[in-house]
Amino acid sequence: MGAMEVPETITCVDCGQPAHRLSHPPEEGWEIGDYVAYRCSGCNDRWDLVVCDEDAPPPFPSYASEFRALREERSAPPAPDS
Repeated sequence: MGAMEVPETITCVDCGQPAHRLSHPPEEGWEIGDYVAYRCSGCNDRWDLVVCDEDAPPPFPSYASEFRALREERSAPPAPDS
């Protein structure tokens, strides 16, 4: 698998300001499973992210997807009695 692109900046989900990459690129390039650290220029939060395959499904469901499934289950019309 070839080296992946990792952005120099991301948007902080807490304050919306740019977060700049702290980690230096590895000599062989970024690969799936590498950790990348960012520091927000607005709130100074640090974000440690893992490089992942964008096409792969997440290893676990998110809270949002769990909530959505529960809401759909509860709003579905009741099953007809047989």
